[in-house]
Amino acid sequence: MDNRPIGVFDSGLGGLSAVKELQKLLPDEHIVYFGDTGRVPYGTKSYETIKRYAEQDVKFLQSFDVKAVLAACGTVSAVALEELKQKFSIPLYGVVDDAASKAMKETKTGIIAVAGTEATIGSGIFERKLSKSGLSRYIGVACPLFVSLVECGFYKEDDQVAYEVCERYLGFLKNAGVDTLILGCTHFPILAPVISKVLPDVKLINPSYEAAVKLKETLEREGLLSGKKDNKVEYFVSDQPIKFANVANIFIGHDIEAKMIDIEKV
Repeated sequence: MDNRPIGVFDSGLGGLSAVKELQKLLPDEHIVYFGDTGRVPYGTKSYETIKRYAEQDVKFLQSFDVKAVLAACGTVSAVALEELKQKFSIPLYGVVDDAASKAMKETKTGIIAVAGTEATIGSGIFERKLSKSGLSRYIGVACPLFVSLVECGFYKEDDQVAYEVCERYLGFLKNAGVDTLILGCTHFPILAPVISKVLPDVKLINPSYEAAVKLKETLEREGLLSGKKDNKVEYFVSDQPIKFANVANIFIGHDIEAKMIDIEKV
């Protein structure tokens, strides 16, 4: 047994989708979440900046003596995770590997698409992971407006604005033989009902869920599950905690309180 908390971080709000999945699968665990709202988005930053920010984020979570850290950010997982693993002794997990594995299990055509931030798609991480598993064809689609859609409240199934943006980015996949789409940013599962209207015959893969499943399996296997019922979640941000708390309900379905910290001083 290990009663230390699990750390989760993202550039902003999207990682809350991973917190939601972790709470379902690991209801007895204490979670510490950091959203870097003062420097969001990561997806349009240079690789060097993303790596520097991510290192600071992990150092902050490490101050809570966490037993594992989930980088619940597609951009960080794609660009910085391997370097983070080399710099920190704490177990670090991302949202790429398990989503790619799930997609390969689900596809029948071998043609898989990934929707992500510009940094995630530009890194080619999903293409490399999928190609090792016998992929027939890969299609990467950068969807930079999706994050704004979610955070501005344009995400419901019947929202015409969300539908038109999703159609503009992803509509061409209907004629590309794609049968599986990885939602390669943790914001994107919020748009899943709309995306499914655009692509009704395409299987959607939620990296937050797949990462949470893998983390649960790992903690079980290594005997690191909590020995007490401590389902507290602590939320920290680098800017505008009230705004963060107001929007967080979209992701986790209930009100929260967040504390602001100066991440640059970590």
